Amino acid sequence: MRVGVPKEIKTHEYRVGLTPGAVREYVRAGHSVLVESNAGGGIGASDDLYRKAGAGIATTADEIFATCEMIVKVKEPQPHEWAKLREGQILFTYLHLAPDPAQTKGLLASGCTAVAYETVTDAKGGLPLLAPMSEVAGRLSIEAAGSALQRHAGGRGVLIGGVPGVPPAKIAVIGGGVVGTHAARMAAGLGAEVAVLDRSIPRLRELDDMFGGRVRTRFATLDAIEEEVFSADVVIGAVLVPGASAPKLVTRDMLKSMKHAAVIVDVAIDQGGCFETSHATTHDAPTYVVEGIVHYCVANMPGAVPVTSSHALNNATLPFGLALASKGIAALAENPHLRAGLNLHRGRLTNKAVADSQGLSFVSPEGIAA
Repeated sequence: MRVGVPKEIKTHEYRVGLTPGAVREYVRAGHSVLVESNAGGGIGASDDLYRKAGAGIATTADEIFATCEMIVKVKEPQPHEWAKLREGQILFTYLHLAPDPAQTKGLLASGCTAVAYETVTDAKGGLPLLAPMSEVAGRLSIEAAGSALQRHAGGRGVLIGGVPGVPPAKIAVIGGGVVGTHAARMAAGLGAEVAVLDRSIPRLRELDDMFGGRVRTRFATLDAIEEEVFSADVVIGAVLVPGASAPKLVTRDMLKSMKHAAVIVDVAIDQGGCFETSHATTHDAPTYVVEGIVHYCVANMPGAVPVTSSHALNNATLPFGLALASKGIAALAENPHLRAGLNLHRGRLTNKAVADSQGLSFVSPEGIAA
């Protein structure tokens, strides 16, 4: 199969769909790879490195979209990229369609087959292609919070870890999944007072064992969320409903009872955000203030550390991408976990969570992949 890797064009997105090492694996498997010139510039991978790995270099993205059978990206295609996709072409990338009906409409119109990293599953019920970026985003969320807390940035002027004689910041993490766990690990490591809220008792037990009492765990009732949010210097939104829009767990009215100049970091912003007042921001302008609360809602947080992120992502996506390149749509029939990643096919929506979020009809991916 002819596999194409266009340069990412989202604001301050420096990751790349295939690293040179991943290209070697595709070429060894018998595929040809075409990479847009300077696509790997953000991770220090020159065109010459890609050539040595066996890739061809395209001068424009147009050439890649026009000639390649499968497109491998990192972030969701932007509006002018939708028009370049076509029926029969496979798109393999993050999509986060639920809160983005315009993208859904554009991809449906293209007729392409879109497989979303974030809904591919594994035998344990996990999301193996979302996990590495969730790990990165969870850790980055604490770094972002620390910067936003500084007074010149509009925050409370509190040091996350405190110093002897002065208490540390209080951090509430809503959601005990991959993002929440890594956020809690980073925050606790810096010496913060950390509480993690989740609705799974088994998960709370796991977290309690994992942190050995260094992190408080609470069942996420409305009362518990309010208590922790109102007393926190930082609130991390780490809630995920696979494929669907994130629930709004912190309302605008709740902000009025928070500490003035506290910080909220909405890591769920790709799925619409879990704070009522959230809207996506960029690395250029990462924060804004509502009701005196600093909001950090960058929609591509891992793009800030592209070397770590690109390699972590490629490690996870490689076997699935190779299966798609080798077998095409047949790979979906053979692997139910990869099939769970199918979101659209030839003008039909195939993900129920996305359909429910947007009030659309859908068809079962099992029937398409059969």
